[in-house]
Amino acid sequence: MTNNIELPVSRRKMMQFGAGFIGTATLASVLGLDLKQPQSAAAKTELTPDQALEELLAGNQRFVQGKTTSKHESLKDLQAISEEQKPFASVLCCADSRSSLETAFDQGFGNLFVVRDAGNVATAEQLGSLEFGSLVLGSKVIMVMGHYSCGAIKAALAGDKVPGSIQSVLTQIEPAVKDFKGQQEDKEAVKKATEANVIYQINKIKKSPVLAELVAAKQLKIVGGYFDFETGAITLVEA
Repeated sequence: MTNNIELPVSRRKMMQFGAGFIGTATLASVLGLDLKQPQSAAAKTELTPDQALEELLAGNQRFVQGKTTSKHESLKDLQAISEEQKPFASVLCCADSRSSLETAFDQGFGNLFVVRDAGNVATAEQLGSLEFGSLVLGSKVIMVMGHYSCGAIKAALAGDKVPGSIQSVLTQIEPAVKDFKGQQEDKEAVKKATEANVIYQINKIKKSPVLAELVAAKQLKIVGGYFDFETGAITLVEA
């Protein structure tokens, strides 16, 4: 998460921030940021939130149709952005190995700010990452994306005891899928539960004062998505 911006935060300002200055405008002031012109502005970060979402969906359509452009994915492309990242979109998605988002959205190095964990759950750490992606890096859309045949969703539906820290993941999902308990073998029920979890996680994200202010200022859009591995299509989930 490297970006060549300087954050001249004094001890006094940090103490003020810790004492409860939460709003986006105040946070931007504390970090020395200008919300009107993101520090890492680039061509795609100048898109409106609606245009950023259109770019994501158009890229997925190219992928589904076998018309990908294979752009910005060589070593030379990576070297060109090695000092600064300029993502136009952020995605909170599952850690599932089949979810190769740059491929599915036909995007290359530096275009997507991807936050991943099992079950695409919005923990405090994930939320902080998404706030960074939008406030500091200039991402204009956040997509919370579930996917076909999600193992974390199925485990939450099954309700069996699990070892180690896996339960902490399932605990973040269970409230969202309670209406589908015990239906882990039903494909349609699993899909509906996955979409319910996407909506549940979106609602948690929208409680962030940082992101809420960006949405109110029309600098950010938060949406849900569902990745169908059988078709390759990523469709919007109505929150």
